[in-house]
Amino acid sequence: MSSDNTSEKVTIYDVAEHAGVAISTVSRVLNNSQDVSDATRTKVMTAIDELQFRPNRTAKTLAERSARTLAVAVPTFTTPFHNELLKGIRSRLGEVDVDLLLCDLAWAAPEATLMNFLNRGAMDGLLLAGLPVTDPIAEELHKLGAPVVLIGSSHSDFDSFYWDETAGARLAIEHLIEKGHSRIGMITTHMESTLRNARIQGYREALSSADLPLEERFIATGRTEKHAGFSEESGYEAMEELLEIEPSLTAVFASSDVQAIGAWQAMRHHGLEVPDDIALVGYDDIKVSRFIGLTSIAQNMHQVGEDATDILLDRTENGTSAEASSHLITPELVVRKST
Repeated sequence: MSSDNTSEKVTIYDVAEHAGVAISTVSRVLNNSQDVSDATRTKVMTAIDELQFRPNRTAKTLAERSARTLAVAVPTFTTPFHNELLKGIRSRLGEVDVDLLLCDLAWAAPEATLMNFLNRGAMDGLLLAGLPVTDPIAEELHKLGAPVVLIGSSHSDFDSFYWDETAGARLAIEHLIEKGHSRIGMITTHMESTLRNARIQGYREALSSADLPLEERFIATGRTEKHAGFSEESGYEAMEELLEIEPSLTAVFASSDVQAIGAWQAMRHHGLEVPDDIALVGYDDIKVSRFIGLTSIAQNMHQVGEDATDILLDRTENGTSAEASSHLITPELVVRKST
């Protein structure tokens, strides 16, 4: 058999299997993406040479065979946390020929919004972020007949990426305790959720482990309902409440960076300096936190967005027969000048 006939039968799927990488990785190499390590690039190029694969012709085949429409559903597109997540998703989808549908789940009625979105169909894969998957939702996702990757929650039937929120909150409080603080307040959201409860649990566990008293009045929420309470306004209001309840607090843990930014402004208005008068820790490690010096708990949202998209692309190209994967991500403490 001639080399031309052999190369005609070799596909990008063969190259991926031969190199031991995902098809999306081969696609990135073919498109000269910089987001591939030298070792991986060499492995893929070696497979291409050994299989006598013709990239230019088969790259077109990949575009024709890959999913045409992928969807991303998130509670909102306007918070810094979800912006970072979407940037990670976009960085991956920018390398393949697909259309992208966006669904704003809305904080008030996310399940109903998702159901309506799913009923419209017309998607070949879905990234679902920030919504716990109940049995009724799982049933609807199965009816979709397309691969689904969850971000921020887990379910045994679907690939998922989720965070250990309790461990993240413990990290924040343990850091403040190590800095010598014993009167530590917490700012959280007024809206009941598994995320809210997990972070409060971490706050309580860290205080208990250090034999420090837990005073429920030191857990404050703001009144503003925008973004379910994860906003600068809510953080400002909660900080005002804490300072009124207990002016002798020496540290505060905010359950999001945007709340921490609002709290910081309230401290300034009361003539307090961070960290000299009061230390401050946020959560999420959004981009602006690096510039204002806010100590925060990093969730690496951009990387999670990239990794989740890689799995979704792989599922749309290879099918969903393999067992669902579960990725528990442990947040990391990033110490800056606010503590």
